[in-house]
Amino acid sequence: MAIKATIHKAQLQIADMDRRHPSETDERMMIRLLAFALNVLADDKAGQLEFAKDLWDVDEPALWHKYYTDAVQHWIDVGQPDDKRLMRAAGRAERVSVYSFSSSTPVWWKAIETKLTRASNLVVWQIEAAESQALARLAERGMQLQITIQDGTVWMSSATDSVEITPRRLTAGG
Repeated sequence: MAIKATIHKAQLQIADMDRRHPSETDERMMIRLLAFALNVLADDKAGQLEFAKDLWDVDEPALWHKYYTDAVQHWIDVGQPDDKRLMRAAGRAERVSVYSFSSSTPVWWKAIETKLTRASNLVVWQIEAAESQALARLAERGMQLQITIQDGTVWMSSATDSVEITPRRLTAGG
């Protein structure tokens, strides 16, 4: 007999202008929020998922979950990082995830996929360009977002609009 599903509801409100780099686009910021929602921890007993400083510090990802000992459990990048960066991350963290959202994702992935075969802890996700662009339209200076995740699909809603996102896994690792 199957166990009954537990429904969790969360309200996400983020207004951290210190962590938004002036050159970060609305689309990239919303992908970081999506990545946060998809990877947030149920509790903080083993550390917390945090936004990092990847736009101005090459040694940090977009987000990471660090244990209280400062060891990196999960390194999360957005965009199309190069293979050297991903191999360094794979050696430094227990898990590495990438959320790529450009229409050129298939070309980028084809060019680096074979260089990453040793990174068994790496998972690459593709967010369709139309979905990420729709997410960007939700961006406002003051956002109140509702996020529902079910069966691999994410619905992100604001007071005025809703976007459905279905990340597609490109790798077998992780």
